[in-house]
This record gives sequence, C-alpha cells and structure tokens, in this order.
Amino acid sequence: MADTSQTCSGGCGDASPAREAVAAPPGTETLRRRITEMDCPTEEALLRKALDRVPGVAALDFDLMGRVLSVHHRDADPAAVDRAIRDAGMTPRPLDADAPREAPAPRPWGRLAVAALLALGAELVGWTATPAAGVMAPLLALAAIALVGLPTWRKGWVALRHRSLNINALMSVAVTGALLIGHWAEAAMVMVLFTLAEHLEARSLERARGAIRALLDKAPAQARRQGPDGGWVRVPAGEVAVGETVRVLPGERLPLDGEVVRGTPTLDESPITGESRPRDKAPGEAVFAGTVNRHGDFDLRVTRPADDSTLARIIQAVEAAQAARAPTQRFIDRFSAVYTPAVLGLALLTALAWPLLFPGAWLDGVYRALVLLVIACPCALVISTPVSIVSGLSAAARAGILIKGGRFLEQGHRLTWLALDKTGTLTRGEPRLADWQPLGVAGSEPARIAAGLAARSTHPVSRALHAALGEDGAAAEVSELRERPGLGVEGEVDGRRWWLGNRRLMAARGLVDPTLEPRLDALAERGDSVVLLGDAEAPRALFVVRDMLRPGAREAVTALHELGVRTCMLSGDSQRSVAAIAAEAGIDEARGELLPEDKLAAIERLGGRGVIGMVGDGINDAPALARADIGFAMGAAGSDAAIETADVALMDDDPGKLPTFLRLSRATRRVLIQNIVLALGLKAVFLALAFAGQATLWMAVFADMGASLLVVANGLRLLGARRP
Repeated sequence: MADTSQTCSGGCGDASPAREAVAAPPGTETLRRRITEMDCPTEEALLRKALDRVPGVAALDFDLMGRVLSVHHRDADPAAVDRAIRDAGMTPRPLDADAPREAPAPRPWGRLAVAALLALGAELVGWTATPAAGVMAPLLALAAIALVGLPTWRKGWVALRHRSLNINALMSVAVTGALLIGHWAEAAMVMVLFTLAEHLEARSLERARGAIRALLDKAPAQARRQGPDGGWVRVPAGEVAVGETVRVLPGERLPLDGEVVRGTPTLDESPITGESRPRDKAPGEAVFAGTVNRHGDFDLRVTRPADDSTLARIIQAVEAAQAARAPTQRFIDRFSAVYTPAVLGLALLTALAWPLLFPGAWLDGVYRALVLLVIACPCALVISTPVSIVSGLSAAARAGILIKGGRFLEQGHRLTWLALDKTGTLTRGEPRLADWQPLGVAGSEPARIAAGLAARSTHPVSRALHAALGEDGAAAEVSELRERPGLGVEGEVDGRRWWLGNRRLMAARGLVDPTLEPRLDALAERGDSVVLLGDAEAPRALFVVRDMLRPGAREAVTALHELGVRTCMLSGDSQRSVAAIAAEAGIDEARGELLPEDKLAAIERLGGRGVIGMVGDGINDAPALARADIGFAMGAAGSDAAIETADVALMDDDPGKLPTFLRLSRATRRVLIQNIVLALGLKAVFLALAFAGQATLWMAVFADMGASLLVVANGLRLLGARRP
C-alpha cells in the first residue's frame, strides 16, 4: 500500500501567494477536513485550484502544520468538496473533534531498505561492464523504482495535470528522463534517496507538530463529576456543565477551569503560566484546566466549558498564529513563485542550447537539464520559515508566553523601547504595609489598635493595614466608630478615643508635630502612603503603606537594558509615586498623572524612536496597547480580553517573561537567517557544479533534500529554548 503521508518534500516548488488566516464570511457554514498529504504551500495551491470550481465555496482556511482544511461555504455539496480534494490526489477525512488524534502514519522502512539494496546492485552491475549488465542493471533499477517510486510518480502526474511544478512533478520528470537516456542505476538511486530524505524529513516535522499536540494532551479527556446522589462518576469532560462540581485527586491533571470549593491543593501551573514553582490554592481561588494537582484532593466548581477553558483558548491562539504567515514567510513565498519557473526555464534552455554549443552532446545537455530540474525546487527555502516559527511559538507557549502571530515573534528582535504601566504590571497592584514605627510609646499596642480601626474601614489602605496587623485575631475591639471621608476613621478602644488617618486628619485635630513633618515629607517624596495613629494628645504610630514592586521586576528591567531595550513607565498615579517606583525598578523614564489618551500620545511620541512595545494589564491601557507595535498583556490566565486582544499575553504576572520573549525572538530571527543562507547557498553551489558538469542526479537530490533536512533540524532547535 502506498504511503500517503507527505512532508514539505511533497512539494514546495509552487508556493502559493501569502495569505493570512481568514475568518468565516458572514452567512457561511464551515466544513473541516483532515488531509494527511497537505502540509506545504504546494498542496494549498493545488487545493485552491481544485476547490475554486466547486459551487458555493466562499473561502478556504489552511492549517498546514495541523493538516486541516476549513471550507467556508454557502450550501456547497460536501460530496462535491470531497471529490475535488480527491481529484487533487489527496484523501479528505471528516474532522471529528471528539475522535482521538491520529498517530503519525507508519512508514515502509523495510520496503525502502530492499529498494536501496536493489539500486545499489544496479550501480554495481553497471560498473562490471559485462554483457549481462545490459539486462540486469535495468531490471534491478526498475524493481527498486517500483518498490518506492510509484507514489511519487502518481503525485507528480497529479501536479502536472494541475499545472503545478512541485518536487514530485520535477522528480518524476527527472527520473523518467534519466530512464529514457539510459541512466538506469542513477534513476533508481535518485528515487531511493528522495524517498529516504522524505521519510526523514517527515519524522523531523512530526516533532514540530508534536509540540502543538502536547498542548492538547495537557487536559484530560474525562472528569470526575458529582452526581445527583452525591456520588462521583467519570464522564467526558465535554459533558460537564458550568456550575457542576468536579473532584481532582493528587497527581491528576485538572480537566476544566473552575474555582476551588473544598480543599487547599498545591498546583503545578507551569502548563499555563510557565512558572515551575507550585502554588497553594485556597477556596474561592481560580484554577485552570491542564494544571497538575501535586498535593491534596479537592473539589472545584466549573466556571467554563471544556472548549472554552484557558488552555483551549491558548491552543486556539497558537493554532491561529500558525495559520498566519510571518513576514519572512510571505517574502519567501513571493520569491519561490518567481524562482522555480526561472530555474525551470534555465533547465529547458540548457537542454536546447547545449547541443548547439557542443555538437553531438544532446544527451549531455538533457542530463544537465534534469539535474537542474531537481535542484530547482525551493523546498528547503519554503519549509525553513514555518518550522522555525512554529517551533518558536511552541517554545514560548511552554514558557507561559502566548504570541498571537509569527510577525510579533519576528518583530520582537527590533524592539528598542518598552513602555510599562505601573500598577498591576511592575507593582502588585495592591497596597501593602512596608513598615511601621511607634511614636513615643513602646510595645505592640499601637498595631493592635490600628488593626481594629482598619478592620472597620473599606479603604484599600485600611484593608492593607488590617491584613498585615490583624492576623490571628490580634485586632482590638472598636466601638462608636465614625468615618471621616477623605481623612480616616475614629473610634473608641478600651474607653479611650483613637483616630487613624492621613496627615490632613492629624492637622484637623490640631496635632501637627514640627519634628514629624520632615519624615512625612520624605516618605511622600518616595510616593508612599502614610497612615498615622493617634489619640487626643498626639500621634502614637506611623504606618508606611506602599504598592510593592513585583518579585523579579528590577531584575527584568536590568535584563531588558542588557538586551539594548530602553524602558519608560506610564501611569495615572502621581508623578512623585511614579518617579519613586521607576527609580526603585531602574526604569529610564517615568511619566505620571496620565489619562488613557495621554498614554496613547506618549506611545505615539516614542514611536519616532523605533519599534515600541507596551506592557499593561487594565482597560485604561487598551488604547496604548493597540497603538504600540507589540502589545503585552500581563497576567492573562483566565482573562478573555487579554488573550483575544493582546499581541503577546504573559500568562502570569512575571515581568521576567519580557526578556525571555526578546531572547526567543532574537533566536528565531537568527535561525531564520541561517536557514535562508543555508538553503540558497547550497542551491547556488550545486547550480554551479551542474553547469560545470560535476553534479550528478543523486548529488542534486542531496542538494535539495539535504538542505531541507538541515533547515528543519535547525528550526527544531528552538523547541529546546530554555524556560525563564
């Protein structure tokens, strides 16, 4: 049975024009087919030609790495669509989302080994120059070609019938021509080497596809759902509705998104966030499908269906990013569309002109033309970009960085300025107690009283005080509480009147202390919030509340500077607070008191200095994120808006992912350039050898398929990119 699975060596010569992934046109239905032979722009071109003639087809979407074709149509006959696909020499299979994913098709290595021995035998017999060689060499060669070459000939005929010059068409013509001019053994060896290289390339490409399938495998197919009688039953995850309860045992992966309702598990969230350190979860906290329960069984209430979980949205984003062509890939597609016909014309000119230049050497001219035909296919060039981009996107997803397209991965290496929001991006986004000092009193009594007063207030600063001071029930009992809007609170503790608030409340009570004012001024210059506790006579304690830098923020900024990227902080907070945080983090420039439109204007001004990135986490950052060349969303796990709108989504709140993105972008750029130079360089060398008469057909196969294997292997190196 012929091997039907194909690689890019199945033909890249007739690269289709660059197209982005298309959305389904209004009023259309979508028919999805898995096509194992489709993973290269040549197959895309063949299918477009075949399906353009089917009535009702409105648009086509190609996922070449996933080998999935989406046909957007208006009342098109599915049978007519399938017939058109078969007419193009490919086999359509209905795509069932619930069916298990297909394993890679087994390859006939045994048949290939026998064919290689037959081809080698034809070579050896041909060297003997005995009378029997004139009969044995053709028989051995034809037997080798029959074992492994018929699928290539069949696909080559389909390509020629559709006027497509892919590698199958070029190889079929070259081998047929070699047989016609009596190069039996060489024709057989060429077909064997081509098939061997095709199998090796398919195996290499399977690693890139496997990286995407690995994302899918992170969510188990079944969940342990609680039934009406309180018992637990294993059911398909897709059948669990929002609001139902699911139990997860230690060591299991979470099948769905939800929130903890019982238990305190320790979860490994690295499949989502890339963060390797386990996180402890408490009731009410969000958890995500695909994460691993390291300790303690627990119950979760499902908040999203299986097909809309955070992991599912990550996978959809990665698949969409694969479908969209990167800038380098679009350039290569245009280049290949000109390159292949040009070399084909050169081969034809060589076959016709050689006998005129060297009378009687027409067979030599035909042979050189056949060598040029094999060299002509730009397989290595065309495949180099998608393999590298997909490997880079997959490596980023494993590290908790969701990149929405190859163009952002490529463009990242040109980043010169990175603007960062303050609150929630560089800082935690919530005030925390940084320090406190008693004033003229000793002991912990001021902390107990402050915790009691803060517990009765809803102000964020008061909540921070109570969270830090009121642990283990240490807060004092407060009576006769009185709110002082914009100032603080007052209340009675153990029969004594106390107040807790800002400097204005202290002044309103006539308790300004000249010796305390310089300290308060210094803290205000740092951008800290100062809370004072006092009684009727004097202030008794000073509390410093600060929006703290995220762990690793300063290290991330330092790493960005080492990579040559300058930084700017844009915030709506006061200029003093912004300047203080910027100085602590090592930011180059700081601008405070900005409205959303002011942030947008700041990004536009920075635009004159090169490629600009913007990092934010809130709705007020949306205009600036959209205007920047690359928008980064912080803490996107569980956030629909961030995953759908950001160019790059950092799935947790770790600013250290920013330099990781830059390093990965630069590594991808290096690999792309290496692959282009490698592919074109080998072509140029063997073209020169062909004109000099030093290149044989089997050497031409090595030039084409060897280059393809090299660029694939080079691109796959990105899958091993280190996590932050």
